[in-house]
Amino acid sequence: MSDTPSTSRPARSQHDRHRHYKYFDFVMVGFVTVLLCSNLIGPGKRSEIPLPLELPYFGTMLTFGAGNLFFPIGYIFGDVLTEVYGYARARKVIWAGFGAMLFASFMAWVIIVLPNKATDDYGKALQPALELVFGNTFRITAASLVAYWCGDFANSFVMAKMKIWTKGRMLWTRTIGSTVVGQGVDSMIFYPIAFAGLWTSSDVIETSVFNWGFKVMIEVLFTPLTYLVINFLKKAENEDFYDTDTNFTPFSIKD
Repeated sequence: MSDTPSTSRPARSQHDRHRHYKYFDFVMVGFVTVLLCSNLIGPGKRSEIPLPLELPYFGTMLTFGAGNLFFPIGYIFGDVLTEVYGYARARKVIWAGFGAMLFASFMAWVIIVLPNKATDDYGKALQPALELVFGNTFRITAASLVAYWCGDFANSFVMAKMKIWTKGRMLWTRTIGSTVVGQGVDSMIFYPIAFAGLWTSSDVIETSVFNWGFKVMIEVLFTPLTYLVINFLKKAENEDFYDTDTNFTPFSIKD
């Protein structure tokens, strides 16, 4: 797996706002899809898998939220976006994901609070099921939005800066390094906002640290795939962006 910048494609530091990329829209849709699914489908379910030996703290079973299996894939998409297309275009996608999460949360709330006039058994059972699956408290929804926004921008910023520091080499250092920072910010914001006062302080800290480590592990395992996707897109798009002249404010959607 080569991570040395190719001389056959230009290393750009300024965006051409009128340039069309063949795969950018697909990467953006993939990012938003993973984000919505991992936040809406997975968080409510806790799963266990047996460990081959007993480990300190974990014992013989590894317990985790099902959504954690897929949520890190969103960070992989974020790495791909920043590495290939640059921070400014990744910033637009992060805002698109934020808007999608906000609308999905609003839509879930509206559907739950609308009167249920069903008289059949299915209709009567549907309302409590919707409330159970999609009826996250306002506190958890707010925690998810804030943690996602801060974590993804931290991930993209570190990714872009490390690319300059490493001169485009050692891709694995910035994919993993940016995830360590981004997922750390995400976990350390989400769990205290969502559960402080409901859980003990030690439970909040332990869960935050465990989920941070678990998500980073997923990133590490997916590193070979990240290499393949990034190398493919750089060649296909003839793009390898360096954020040397970028305004890193998150409060913009300009290229």
